[in-house]
Amino acid sequence: MKIPIPPDQLKQLFVSMLRIRRIEEAIAAAYPDQEMRCPVHLCVGQEAVAAGVCAALTPQDAIYSGHRAHGHFLAAGGDLKAFLAEIYGKATGCCRGKGGSMHLVDLSVGFMGSTPIVGGTLPLAVGHALGAKMQNLSTVVVVFFGDGATEEGVFHESLDYAQLRQLPVVFVCENNLYSVYSHLDVRQAPGRSATQVARGHGIHCLGADGNDVAAVHLRALEAIDHARSGKGPVLLEFETYRWLEHCGPSYDNHIGYRTEAEFLEWRARCPVARAQSRLEELGALSVSDLASLEEAIAREWGDALAFAQASPFPSEDTLSSHVYA
Repeated sequence: MKIPIPPDQLKQLFVSMLRIRRIEEAIAAAYPDQEMRCPVHLCVGQEAVAAGVCAALTPQDAIYSGHRAHGHFLAAGGDLKAFLAEIYGKATGCCRGKGGSMHLVDLSVGFMGSTPIVGGTLPLAVGHALGAKMQNLSTVVVVFFGDGATEEGVFHESLDYAQLRQLPVVFVCENNLYSVYSHLDVRQAPGRSATQVARGHGIHCLGADGNDVAAVHLRALEAIDHARSGKGPVLLEFETYRWLEHCGPSYDNHIGYRTEAEFLEWRARCPVARAQSRLEELGALSVSDLASLEEAIAREWGDALAFAQASPFPSEDTLSSHVYA
């Protein structure tokens, strides 16, 4: 099988995806203990988009995300201990225990923030890109969102202004076919896609298989280069699939909005397994390599979990601090 990127790059992308997968699985396993008292929107099955796009960015670039932000935060290099402490509601969390799973930030790696408001970070990313252009910076701003956000008015407004001002922003649509429990078929007219909408605003659009991390990475490199060179915004649309329920640690194929057959079809296209298979075919990933990776991730998780559980809760006197009014 022809690999469009060098094996060492593919291995780095695989490691990023594997780390996201194992951390999300560990969160799902620990969630029933009732110590994480916030909703969690896990990205198991969607790891290729986060890993492929974030690996194409440079330290001066900026990232925004939405409610399903764990993968983006981790792929960007966000601090795992601060992330997990935030989910546990602890004072050492990245939002001091006040934001939870959907409010993540790590400015040290350019992860500017995430929000549960669908489409809420789209105009923030556009504003950031406007500021970068006004200051003649080489910054590119990436904003991740789901297919549901493309039905919000702010999506159109953000695309229109970004194109009008030729801003260095890359819009990344993770199209997982569902908005909560509603399939695209009951939300959007036939033939309508994020790509078509963006082209209607004059935006340059690219896409690829969202479960092929090499394809995602190459498209991301192309999009980021386009934006950084002053040619204006880009929309990337990647079709992918979440394995777990919309919000929570469980599988929910039994409740009727999707079928087990559909899930199994997408699971067979697992982005982590596909990359692993390619690397094994190339002789770039041995059994011992994989075992070492798994052990390292397990140790990192264990350390972060211990840190989060041992950290204090915010004190009462901080209840009204850091509140915008």
